[in-house]
Amino acid sequence: MAGAWAKLPDRECRAAIGVVLGTGLGAVADTVADQVAIAAADTGWLCRSTATGHAGRIVCGTLAGIPVAILQGRVHGYEGFAPEALGRGVELLAALGATTLLLTNASGGLRPDMRAGEVVIVSDHLDLVRRPWAEAIGGGASAVRPCATRLYDEALAADAIASAREAGLPARRGVYAFLSGPSYETRSEYRMLRAAGADVVGMSTVPEVVVAHRLGLRVVVCSVVTNVARPDAPDRTDAEDVCHMAASGAATVTAILHALATTHGLPRRTGGTPPA
Repeated sequence: MAGAWAKLPDRECRAAIGVVLGTGLGAVADTVADQVAIAAADTGWLCRSTATGHAGRIVCGTLAGIPVAILQGRVHGYEGFAPEALGRGVELLAALGATTLLLTNASGGLRPDMRAGEVVIVSDHLDLVRRPWAEAIGGGASAVRPCATRLYDEALAADAIASAREAGLPARRGVYAFLSGPSYETRSEYRMLRAAGADVVGMSTVPEVVVAHRLGLRVVVCSVVTNVARPDAPDRTDAEDVCHMAASGAATVTAILHALATTHGLPRRTGGTPPA
C-alpha cells in the first residue's frame, strides 16, 4: 500500500468520500473539480481491469468543496482475479481517508415494472457465489466469514433515495443478487432469483461491501438497471448494451454523489482499521 500511495499524482490527495464507478458510469467522474488522475494499474497495488466499460483510473478532486477519490472501474472475479484483489480499491480509498463509500454497478432488473436506467439503492444482498472471502476480509484461509446484518448504511440509503427523487429521477430500494459471471442468467435463473427475493442481479460489489465493512466505512450502493429480465419474452443482452444503458443512469448517480458530498462529507468511521 505504501508504494501505491507514493505513485499517486498528488501525495496530498485525500478523500472524505470514496467512489467506485461500475460499468458504463465512468463519466460521473467528469463532475469532479480540480482533478488529478492516474491509471489504477500504475499504482502497483490495483490490478488492470479487462472488463468492458471500465477505464481503470483513479480520479481525485473535489465536489462542493469536499475531497473525493473515484475509481473509474473495478476488477471482477470472472476476470480471474483472486478474492483479495477485489477489495483493493476499497482499501486504497480508505487509506486516502474516505469514511463514506459510494459503490455503483450495472445490473439486470428482475421486477417486470422496472425500466432501464432506473437506479436501485441496495438494502441487502444475496451472495450466491459463496466463494471463501476469508482472504479479502483479513481472516485466514479457514476463517469463517462473520455474519453482519447491517452492511448497508440506512441513513445514506435514505438520503440517496431522497436526492434522486428530488431531482425527479427514478430510484427505489432493493436486494442485489451476486453471481460470479461472466455469463448472463438463464430464464430459469431469473425466475429463481425473483423467487429468492432479489430485485437486481450482477457480478460485482459484494466483495467490496464486505471489505468496506471490515474497515468501518459507511456504504451506500447504487445499482443501475440496464435490462429488465422477462423470462417469458427474453431480450438478447451483451456487454456493449449494458454499457450504453448503464450510462443512462449516470444523472441519478451524479445527483446522489453530490448529495453525499454536501450532507455526509465529513462522517466518522463506524469501526475497523484502515490498511497500512
